[in-house]
Amino acid sequence: MSLLYQGSEWNFDTLKRVYDTVEEIALGELGLEVYPTQIEVITAEQMLDAYASVGLPLMYRHWSFGKHFVRNEALYRTGQQGLAYEIVINSDPCICYVMEENSMTMQALVIAHAAFGHNHFFRNNQVFRQWTDAKGILDYLAFARDFVARCEERHGIEAVERVLDAAHALQTQGVNRYARRPKRSLVEELARKDERRSYVEAMWNPLWTTVPGRDRKADPKTPEAPQADLEGQRQIELPEENLLYFFEKHSPSLAGWQREILRIVRVMSQYFYPQRQTKVMNEGCATYVHYRIMTRLHELGRISDGAYLEFLHSHTSVISQPDFNSPRYSGINPYALGFAMMQDIERICSEPTAEDRAWFPDIAGNGRPMATLREVWAEFRDESFILQFLSPKVIRDFRLMHLTDEADLPHLEVTAIHDEQGYRAIRAALAAEYECARLDPEIQVVAVDLPGDRRLTLEHRIHDGRRLDPATRDRTLAYVRALWDYPVSLKETDARTGTILPNGETDLD
Repeated sequence: MSLLYQGSEWNFDTLKRVYDTVEEIALGELGLEVYPTQIEVITAEQMLDAYASVGLPLMYRHWSFGKHFVRNEALYRTGQQGLAYEIVINSDPCICYVMEENSMTMQALVIAHAAFGHNHFFRNNQVFRQWTDAKGILDYLAFARDFVARCEERHGIEAVERVLDAAHALQTQGVNRYARRPKRSLVEELARKDERRSYVEAMWNPLWTTVPGRDRKADPKTPEAPQADLEGQRQIELPEENLLYFFEKHSPSLAGWQREILRIVRVMSQYFYPQRQTKVMNEGCATYVHYRIMTRLHELGRISDGAYLEFLHSHTSVISQPDFNSPRYSGINPYALGFAMMQDIERICSEPTAEDRAWFPDIAGNGRPMATLREVWAEFRDESFILQFLSPKVIRDFRLMHLTDEADLPHLEVTAIHDEQGYRAIRAALAAEYECARLDPEIQVVAVDLPGDRRLTLEHRIHDGRRLDPATRDRTLAYVRALWDYPVSLKETDARTGTILPNGETDLD
């Protein structure tokens, strides 16, 4: 077979030729299932702009995006930071941005990695299928951008930014982690927006404007308590983990357009939540796919030895895992761990050892590595994937161990090493590091004093002694106070006992 290209230069005909060949391998040999792909070539400045707006092709305006753009541009221009070769959007069609500065080999790698690796994962992984709407996200982004722009024209940029600042500060607490609310089309969303506005206008009650000041000692059981407030207290279902949802539905003071902005940020946070849960798997899948495809292209004689060496140089850089004492160390590289585990699963399916048969009896020697990998990519997320498939071999290859770091002790304790018991402890500890519900603070709305001073009470359940940083806590509570517009309290409790910790109560009147 003839070479698909020669040299580093490329044009759109070459891109199309490479894409078609990669597609034959991805779909025909690897059995991938992907959304239709839309490839867009962008400049370095456009890539920086995409960085600033969290990688989405359409986004509302906010001052923080400009701040990120200036910072990233300064680092890039001075050589202190490189740029990604691509950005891929979880949408239908799947949008894949590639840099015009890439060589043709890098364009081929990007097509294999993003247009087929990430694309397959987006389409088939259950977390994405259950929690995101790939077909509707682009329309919703356009709606969000236009809605925020209209609000800026009508209410002023500063007023809109105050709401966005508060929403962004709470966005990690603006997701549903356990119960999924139903997906709706954009037409249905717009209709519901109009319904929400009409409901707020119809239910407005002048009693809201007569609430006494903070010094009033109100008794919720007094007959003077407004009946509307008692009814509202019964209708609020507590506790509520999604703070943005709670403020959108129940804040006494927000206007309809402010509630809609909270909802936009909440939808965006929910859209990105599956990506936080699948970083290792998503990048591991895409890296494994691009390695298989580029290697196959070389085996078939479609790319030259020089092009393959260029690919390997980039590939090995991506999967490099710095040592823990290296200045470049910033934790476990998700590309390195994900790719190593995907390759290991392939090995276990094809050439298992006695150790593999003992640890993975269901897949060891089944002779179906790609079918097994496709099932893994569809059914797991990071913590369950690591807990199920991290093998003793990968633990040894990465030289992993488990350290216990107690704040009141002057030393670290090695509690697990490379032995039968240690493998399981290391695997469980590493899997826990990828559980978003454990890493994010568990903060819920637990009480609302509607008949009295309307004080809102939040509870932070402490796990593993991880308390909130006081400065960050106070700044965030100020945003909560701005959205609620009445006194706010936060109590920090031990998740096991329920007792309030010392200095664990903060009030903002």
